[in-house]
Amino acid sequence: MATATAETDELIKEIEVPDGVDIAIQEDTVTVKGPRGEVKRRLVYPGIEILKRDRKILVKTQHPKKRQRAMVGTFASHINNMIKGVLEGFEYRMKILYSHFPITVKVSGKEALVENYLGEKIPRRIKIFGDCDVKVKGNEITITGNNVEEVGQTAANIEMLTRAKNKDKRVFQDGIYLVERNGVRV
Repeated sequence: MATATAETDELIKEIEVPDGVDIAIQEDTVTVKGPRGEVKRRLVYPGIEILKRDRKILVKTQHPKKRQRAMVGTFASHINNMIKGVLEGFEYRMKILYSHFPITVKVSGKEALVENYLGEKIPRRIKIFGDCDVKVKGNEITITGNNVEEVGQTAANIEMLTRAKNKDKRVFQDGIYLVERNGVRV
């Protein structure tokens, strides 16, 4: 909920903290702990304060200009995503598609290997970003984690790894593509 008053000339966004979630604010670092784990994020912008009052988080600014108004909403969205991450988590599903050369994907530790992409002899490697869990089952890849930025960046890195360069995209459609994000098809 955002409130702006003419008398005080301040903008405040309130975020309700659900049961089972603990939020700590130290200087400019917000730490959210919940049943699935912990997510930390540094949120800094001139003129914006993040305060904790009872079971609410307040993101506020005095005398807001256009950028401060935008950043108040952005910070509130980041905190909401952190809360959702420690309660439910985030899950991205990707599909491996090929027409001639069968692509194989293997995960070892914090690295993913894509072998036989367009018949290449040397496997392509990508580091798994952050604390994401990547599982490969058949021609489907599942990426799960508590931090939406880490999960999304890992999925983007895997998709970019199998991008066909200097080829007609209408003909060469082999690759790994994002098909579902948190139960919603894309």
